[in-house]
Amino acid sequence: MTKISPFKALRPVRDKVHLVATRPYYSYKPNVLKAKLEDNPFTLLRIINPEFGSTKKTAPNSVERFELVKEKYAEFIAEGILKKDKEAHIYIYRQTKDGHEFTGFIGGASIEEYENDRIKKHEATLTSREKMFVDYLDIVGQNAEPVLLSYPHSVELEHLLIEGTSVRPEYEFTTTDRIKHELWILSSDDSNRVANAFEELDAVYIADGHHRSASSAGLQKRRKENTDHFPNEDYFLAYFIDETRLKIVEFNRLVKSLNGLSTDEFLNQLAKSFEIKTLHERHKPFEEHVLTMYMNQQWYQLTCKPEIINEDHPVASLDAEILTKHVLQPILGIHDLKTDNRIEFASGTEDLEWFEKQVDSGKMAVAFILFPITMDQVKKVADNQLIMPPKSTWVEPKLRSGLTIYTINE
Repeated sequence: MTKISPFKALRPVRDKVHLVATRPYYSYKPNVLKAKLEDNPFTLLRIINPEFGSTKKTAPNSVERFELVKEKYAEFIAEGILKKDKEAHIYIYRQTKDGHEFTGFIGGASIEEYENDRIKKHEATLTSREKMFVDYLDIVGQNAEPVLLSYPHSVELEHLLIEGTSVRPEYEFTTTDRIKHELWILSSDDSNRVANAFEELDAVYIADGHHRSASSAGLQKRRKENTDHFPNEDYFLAYFIDETRLKIVEFNRLVKSLNGLSTDEFLNQLAKSFEIKTLHERHKPFEEHVLTMYMNQQWYQLTCKPEIINEDHPVASLDAEILTKHVLQPILGIHDLKTDNRIEFASGTEDLEWFEKQVDSGKMAVAFILFPITMDQVKKVADNQLIMPPKSTWVEPKLRSGLTIYTINE
């Protein structure tokens, strides 16, 4: 059984939705963020950056900063930029990017099911980040960025998506990155039909948003230890999407040095674990357990030797883990992918010419291109309560913040 809860969304009025909704603030370069804050008084970024244009300065992620965010939300509500729906709904959101349609349901995901591993996880979270997000949610009381959850294909839910999107959407706009966004508001009856259909599913999987979901669970725990409690603390904002609609792109690795080795010495070390082939043209790997590598203006293909592949282990069989265990750690001396500043990560949304430029410029010494991990591999890791290697997947869609905001304190 999987729960999805209708909720009363706080959301932009129709004529300003394209101005309010935004990518997460941390995805913008500083100069772009500054320009958006200067040029758009309605952007949600003004809420998340409440000191913009003010002489008042507070420490990042402090109680004082979060209090200002809360005040900014109140200003947007008072000015009529954001309004709360009078009735609880489940919403349908569709994002169209490069001809690919991502369509799913927005609703509340159950913290009880998260704790009981009915919402399955595949990433470890950092306690410090969790506490910061708990403090934020506790003080601000609003959650504007959904967790991305995937569910196994359901004929009934597919029918409800088709039916729900057959009418004109409440919102329909295109952003400057050429992505089209549409939102539908389901009636109470249709919301109940969706909720009933989800009850037939055994479990859902976190595709993106492990820290956000963990923080919502942490907030509920904190509140239960105190006297104050609100029903909306039992759920967190989530976007539920059929796993067959997800797009998973690889996360590639770039390393700044060869750990004191010459090119020939490095290739000789690699030859212990990989069959190495010089490539005459650049290309990504065609299959699992094959990597491509670029250094010294030359592309190589690295095919894993059978003895380094452990197909019986959900994590050890992943190419990202094989690269770590047989190259990054023993040859390049990189033992902690989260903290070592010699390694950087870039998603497969970057073209191969971009990786060449990083190496040819001298900024990086070598780039490794991986074959994308599949959803079945992600599920196998989660089902066995294991943890994926850091930066294993880049999952799309990347959602806009502020389309449907989940109010916790009511």
